[in-house]
Amino acid sequence: MLEVRDLAIGYGAMRIGAGLGLRVARGEILCLLGPNGCGKTTLFRTLLGLLPALAGEVRLEGRPLAAQGRAEIARAIAYVPQAHAPPFPFEALEVVLMGRTARLGTFAQPGQRDRAIARAAMDRLGIGDLAARDYSRLSGGQRQLVLIARALAQEAALIVMDEPTASLDFGNQAQVLAQIRMLARDAASGSCGVILSTHDPDQAFALEARVLLMAHGGCRAQGMADEVLTDAALSAVYGLPVSVERTSSGRRVCLPSLAAPAAQSAPTMTSDALTIA
Repeated sequence: MLEVRDLAIGYGAMRIGAGLGLRVARGEILCLLGPNGCGKTTLFRTLLGLLPALAGEVRLEGRPLAAQGRAEIARAIAYVPQAHAPPFPFEALEVVLMGRTARLGTFAQPGQRDRAIARAAMDRLGIGDLAARDYSRLSGGQRQLVLIARALAQEAALIVMDEPTASLDFGNQAQVLAQIRMLARDAASGSCGVILSTHDPDQAFALEARVLLMAHGGCRAQGMADEVLTDAALSAVYGLPVSVERTSSGRRVCLPSLAAPAAQSAPTMTSDALTIA
């Protein structure tokens, strides 16, 4: 669905990163990892067509993104922000219905079919009982699921999520991650491709995702989480010792060193850690 070739990203004359490449198909989850300022948000804005590519190309469903209009892009890519504060006390169903905008004509109102699609999206995520609730009064996890339902109502084949678990408590994080994994795997309901950014490498392991590990605007490693997220790679990207360990249940977790980094320089990235899958 989405292919990026030798992409350079930035704002006008200010280049943030270059040499980026990735591919995402239905049923795949691609997890963007990297420190603050590495270019994840700029990459997202470029993939959504909000910023022009400074070099290289983004192809959406086989066609150059730059040749497609906003409505056409919106029918193919849905966006889930990390936080959303509505200006009015909309009901949750009304927020989900906003995802139908790209499918409606100018000045058209949502019809019965649009409402049915919106309700089905909420039911799919197990939040159908929230339809008439005030969206602004929902918990953080519930609001995030409503935003994901809005993306589903958009009927886009690709969903881009910007730190979807940011500011959520432990339980709500687990709930949102479970729904993300279901979106990619649920062939019966129409699986999606998902690109998400996160600051937690453990989430990439939990989602069994492919990973694009970024630093200084470039790709430092790409491949399955089990292959890419090594001690050496994570230590080099985040600038402190990181140990990847396996729990008794078989899960992999990342344990950063909590020692003060005052006199210790960051490990050097080796060529083994930069292998592109």
